[in-house]
Amino acid sequence: MAANRAEFATAAPACYGWGPAEFPVVSVPDFTSLSQIVDDPRFAVAAVVAVISGLVRGFSGFGSSLIYIPLISAIYEPKIAAPSILLIDTVSSLPWAIKAAPDSNWREILPVAVAGTLTLPLGVAALLYIDAIWLRWLISILVLVALAALATGWRYHGRPTVLAAGVVGATSGFGSGSVQIAAPPLLIFWLGGQNSAATVRANVMVYFIWTGLLSMAAYFYSGLFTRETGLIALMLGIPFAIALAFGASRFHGTSDRFYRRVAYIIIGLSGLLSLPLFDGLR
Repeated sequence: MAANRAEFATAAPACYGWGPAEFPVVSVPDFTSLSQIVDDPRFAVAAVVAVISGLVRGFSGFGSSLIYIPLISAIYEPKIAAPSILLIDTVSSLPWAIKAAPDSNWREILPVAVAGTLTLPLGVAALLYIDAIWLRWLISILVLVALAALATGWRYHGRPTVLAAGVVGATSGFGSGSVQIAAPPLLIFWLGGQNSAATVRANVMVYFIWTGLLSMAAYFYSGLFTRETGLIALMLGIPFAIALAFGASRFHGTSDRFYRRVAYIIIGLSGLLSLPLFDGLR
């Protein structure tokens, strides 16, 4: 891995060297650097993961990180997986989030977003300084606990309180900053209520745009956007965006019951796939 990075670093002029004290050097990636990404045997597997993640994101409005992060972390590493999906997902999903925004409930989104804003920097610090294996265990456990709560029929009755929204937002913000996995607490909060599938989907997509922009600023300042990450995001973003568009076109006319079932399946599979216990099988 170290040899590959050294070879990659000398292949072309830097075009994504970002850090807290420097501006991005804007240039067009040359053919040599892009071909190195594509010729790497890992890229073909990563592209399949990007397609599946895009399909799920387009259809359900969430779930891309739940699939992408654990698998791309195993293929490359967490510090490539988190920044690359942040770039890919934020850019690719922006038009669909704008389109879904009229169906969202801003009174529910606002307190969650405020709390998430406060804890997102703590998540970025965790990505930088805490061992990735421990983070993945924590996320996997939280995802599976969330699924159990939903599957057993737990529901949030009445209007969401500010306190509950704060707890959900804080948890989601930390997950977003650390490993770009913010959906499970949001789904527990919003899927368990009385909102329609369209409203839940719109709430999640609008919230993700806000946290995505904040994460970009924090990752930029922390130096997590490297040249290698930028090139990988560029090459994986193309199949992801195409799959997202197709998945979004399939959502129209979907019943609330089917939407929730798909959401639960995604949560369960992502929780299991995220377990470091299965790293040897991937």
